[in-house]
Amino acid sequence: MKSEFNFDVLVIGSGGAGLTLALKLANSHTNVAVLSKFALTAGSTYYAQGGISAVFDANDSLESHLNDTLDSGAGLCDEEIVRLTVNHGKESIDWLREQGVLFTEEQTINGETKLHLNREGGHSHRRVVHTADATGKAVSLSLIERAEENSNITLFENHNIIDLITENNCCVGAYVFNSRKQKVETFAAKIIVLATGGASKAYLYSTNPQSSTGDGMAVAWRAGCRVSNLEFMQFHPTCLYHPAGHSFLISEAVRGEGGRLILPDGSAFMHHFDERGELAPRDIVARAIDHEMKKRGIDCVYLDISHRPASFIREHFPNIYQQCLEFDIDMTQQPIPVVPAAHYTCGGVLTDSFARTDIENLYAVGEVACTGLHGANRMASNSLLECLVFAERASEDIKQKLPTLTMPKNLPFWDESKVSDSDEEVVVSHNWNELRHFMWDYVGIVRTDKRLYRAMNRVELLKKEIAEYYAHFRVTSDLLELRNLVIVAELIIRCAQQRKESRGLHYTLDYPQTDNSKPAQNTVLKPDSSCTPHSK
Repeated sequence: MKSEFNFDVLVIGSGGAGLTLALKLANSHTNVAVLSKFALTAGSTYYAQGGISAVFDANDSLESHLNDTLDSGAGLCDEEIVRLTVNHGKESIDWLREQGVLFTEEQTINGETKLHLNREGGHSHRRVVHTADATGKAVSLSLIERAEENSNITLFENHNIIDLITENNCCVGAYVFNSRKQKVETFAAKIIVLATGGASKAYLYSTNPQSSTGDGMAVAWRAGCRVSNLEFMQFHPTCLYHPAGHSFLISEAVRGEGGRLILPDGSAFMHHFDERGELAPRDIVARAIDHEMKKRGIDCVYLDISHRPASFIREHFPNIYQQCLEFDIDMTQQPIPVVPAAHYTCGGVLTDSFARTDIENLYAVGEVACTGLHGANRMASNSLLECLVFAERASEDIKQKLPTLTMPKNLPFWDESKVSDSDEEVVVSHNWNELRHFMWDYVGIVRTDKRLYRAMNRVELLKKEIAEYYAHFRVTSDLLELRNLVIVAELIIRCAQQRKESRGLHYTLDYPQTDNSKPAQNTVLKPDSSCTPHSK
């Protein structure tokens, strides 16, 4: 029996990584499906403000970009992966421009135009290519438009991955929940690619959209893939603090253009923590803000760029300016209240330099993957670059492999004959809230052994409750996200418990120093035999 849907390549995720890969494959006449959990624009790429790091300035160099990235990664970056990535920066930007992305430009003294480059935390030069303060939106819309025009790409909105289907350690398809039709569908494919993004919604406060629930990490783990370095959750230092702000991100580029972090009395404080001040790497800035808030008992700090000309602010940060105005904050006249929030998952599904995972014919690209680029702390604007470079790498490998593969047949259909509709959906919302609260309280910016122990106790109880609920009731999008999120929360805690030092984004009061007595080690978790996907 054939599956309901059959494609050469199934890409799960419609952000920058997934769409880039789909376009590069489709241009070689490959039949590609792209699944989006919600709308095509619902992922993190669409909301990315800052930009993409690449060397264009004559005073900059690839070696400088490499060294800045290694420095931010606190000893855990794979130098060869970093070199590979930064070496492909310019060509990645050129490819995006070919797809119709219009980056912000400026005039030279000779009257010519060139790309305007921002500088962000951790960078020693201006090298962040951007489209005003809405780079992700420009990239996302251009790639979606190109994908919609391509007859070799089929786009599926409102399709949420449930589990991968594997045979003899080879990925052959996926069970997918069609939330529009409220039914489970079976997709068969020669190659499956996870491009599902990160897991920042495991935390109470996040800059990410609702879709960032670690789906790809969880399904890969259940299928038998290793994960690595999930203790390194990046907290963006500057998220708008407002009851109705819904965790709106204030781009790092605001600090790059002279924005100062100040206390309620107007005094600066970053110089007490790092000589680079506001342009220190994100982990340092986030911890500094967290320290000041707890020390002084304040709800937030402030980001002030009002000393720059109003016309400059409106030109460089039009979206942030308008968003703040909606909350009666005029950033040209007053500072912006900000707090740290979960922003980026530096670890993920372990991959090689071609985005291959432990399972044959299963790839992972973008934030879902752990490539070795970010190490213990991602440097600003390296994430979209990683999406582009590794989508290209994966496409090269997939194109070579596809001619040797045949379409999987006789995949088992989803069986829900023994389940019913839920009459207790409050369990899902209650568990979701509990999970995000204890992750924020116990596995946040500053950790201790006792806090991690408490978090693990709670996650074990939730896992059992969610598994029982999942076994008895038909799936919904909310249930699938909760099922995945509790798995990823457990993996984050387990990784954090294994690291007996402070390094990069992992800071613990019990081991406040970095252990330099031995070479830095990645944290790698391997599923046991009980971690296998199961259908209804």
